[in-house]
Amino acid sequence: MTVPAQTFAMGDAFGDGVRPDGETPVHPVRISSFAIDSTAVTVADFRSFVADSGYRTEAEAFGWSAVFHSALSEGAEIVGSMAGTPWWLGVSGADWAHPGGPSSTALDDHPVVHVSWNDAQAYCTWAGRRLPTEAEWECAARAGHASRRYPWGDELPSPEWPCNIWQGTFPTDNTADDGWVTTAPARSYAPNDYGLYQPIGNVWEWCADWFSPTYYSMSPVDNPPGPSLGAARVIRGGSYLCHDSYCNRYRNAARSSNTPDSSTGNTGFRTASL
Repeated sequence: MTVPAQTFAMGDAFGDGVRPDGETPVHPVRISSFAIDSTAVTVADFRSFVADSGYRTEAEAFGWSAVFHSALSEGAEIVGSMAGTPWWLGVSGADWAHPGGPSSTALDDHPVVHVSWNDAQAYCTWAGRRLPTEAEWECAARAGHASRRYPWGDELPSPEWPCNIWQGTFPTDNTADDGWVTTAPARSYAPNDYGLYQPIGNVWEWCADWFSPTYYSMSPVDNPPGPSLGAARVIRGGSYLCHDSYCNRYRNAARSSNTPDSSTGNTGFRTASL
């Protein structure tokens, strides 16, 4: 999908974010025209990359990846849990092809997960693409609409859920009112006005930028590239695990981060180009 050149107001205009995420101040950004995938990269896409290149993901090299407790496959071997978030488990043999553990099978039309930022970069190199900058990602998610909380407007309608997020009591009871417990197919729900499917919900998406909570106060107006250095890379859009009681990050302005070698069962990516 082609996103036209434009100036837009980037950041949280509603006061929804938390200070460590650095969603403010709202600031003008001028973006040159660019192309971005209509969906997150799918399992089928990634399978083609692996078959052609022989690439081995970091989860495969490490021998494990992070799986949400309710997504474990039968017989999965737990090798640890995440400090402060015990619902995240280190699972031996969890990877892009086996999202819940060795006995599980990834579905071709779903977004690929258990890919690190480094893995996403390797895919982009193979495909002749690149990761979008954080500013490009937010511009594409907003689809020409100023200051919207979500791609479709300011309210989250139910029971006709417009995205794949958590319903129920996090982290123990997911009622799956939106139809999905974990990932949904990449072309689920209505696209935004630029034709992007699920820029929020379903899976977090890696962006090109290093993460800094103070970057918005100093970023350039024209095509901001993100900080020159950092310890973590930006992720955008939230995931099927987001709930307003815990992770209210299924919004256009919401941002978070993870280290470039990290992989989880709710993080994927989409690609861009000039």
